[in-house]
Amino acid sequence: MTMSLEVPSFTPSTSTCRSLSSSYGLKYRRSVAGKTAVFNGKEVILEETDWYLLDLFRLWWRYGISFIRLQMWVEEIMEKFMRIYKYQAHGYAFSSVEELLDSLGGSGFINMTRRPLSDSLLELGVSQRFIDEVIAPVMRVNYGQNVSIPAFIGQERGKKVERKEKRYRRRGREEWGVENRREEKQGAVSLAGAQNNLWAVEGGNKLVCSGLLKIANANLRQAQVNAISPIQSGEALQYQLSFTTAAGTGSELYDIVVLATPLQASVGSGVQFQGFTPPFDQLPGNYHSTVATIVHGYLNTSFFGFSDPRLFPFASILTTETPDLFFNSVASVCPVNISAGFRRKQPQEAGVYKVFSPQPLDKSQLKTLFRSYYSVQVTEWQPYSHYGSSQGLPPVELHPNLYYLNGIEWAGSAMEMSSVAAKNIALLAYHRWNRQTDMVDQRDLMHRIKTEL
Repeated sequence: MTMSLEVPSFTPSTSTCRSLSSSYGLKYRRSVAGKTAVFNGKEVILEETDWYLLDLFRLWWRYGISFIRLQMWVEEIMEKFMRIYKYQAHGYAFSSVEELLDSLGGSGFINMTRRPLSDSLLELGVSQRFIDEVIAPVMRVNYGQNVSIPAFIGQERGKKVERKEKRYRRRGREEWGVENRREEKQGAVSLAGAQNNLWAVEGGNKLVCSGLLKIANANLRQAQVNAISPIQSGEALQYQLSFTTAAGTGSELYDIVVLATPLQASVGSGVQFQGFTPPFDQLPGNYHSTVATIVHGYLNTSFFGFSDPRLFPFASILTTETPDLFFNSVASVCPVNISAGFRRKQPQEAGVYKVFSPQPLDKSQLKTLFRSYYSVQVTEWQPYSHYGSSQGLPPVELHPNLYYLNGIEWAGSAMEMSSVAAKNIALLAYHRWNRQTDMVDQRDLMHRIKTEL
């Protein structure tokens, strides 16, 4: 049985991924009901019930109108972000992440990539208690980091945070039939994914990528690129890619090159840039390490305050930032194909669980979380950027006709963000090649588009 490390991952507003999925017949995965709670190391402090109005009342009673302030903020930002789809539909492109963000939300969006999420929320009037007990658990499960991440990153998963206990996207790995991909947009990006109406692709979200490759009719070469070198022939500039395949080494010349892999030293892409003047400096920043542990066993519900597992109603547990807690979240895992009669395993039954933690779990920690278990699979990797509020955004154009996609991850790490970045680079490369400067980095695009219509 193929399992997924994610819950439904796309919001209704993820226009690019939604249109790509529908264009080649992918189906939405059947949703599986499951409640979520927040645990502070001693007790469950916030839990989802079967009654929506009761959940709203509890949020209001504990946090006042903080969740309303947050929802209004997220919706305002999402409304501005949605402009990118109109811009791209009309063929406009941007030469940097800063230019793209500025076109959507002005200097406010750019400043949100430099300012801590907690500062922005406090300025909005969101209470510290709400940040600690609601926002921080979302950031821990989405990025393994705290509320000091940039505000733009945190915002996108907070849409409809009054139902935040309902759904959170997860990160996984292509191990044990488990798939790995990043969803939704960060601080602001991250919070918009905390919705109760998320969706995923039946068979796994990786089918979006394989489907795109199929319909593109691309000449795919399975190889490890080792080096990129500029080759000048008269006025023409090309790039020589040296690579290694199963059959040996080789090289080819290309007019346009798009790099879609992190170039930070902590990841180790293995790509060397040779013969560039001036030489390429190493891109700043690091990627954040996290550990995914897949356990087939019996959850120890007494650790969460439920001595009788039959009374434990939650499918996933998020955690606050507490020094004694050794994990960020634990949740039951569902197959990527949900049959009509599928049901989640009850806590008194042996099930498959995913645990996200900053460090590998030792045996004593596993015994704390599970009464007993049959198997454990551990994957440690670097799925997303390590965010800081003072870092800059990597360039999109590394050299003429040499483009870098992954810089967008430092503004927001998600499949939709990468899709937007990919389409932007495709448009940018086309306009640069054809010298269509009037389609790049244009100002007041909303007015221009209305005029065109």
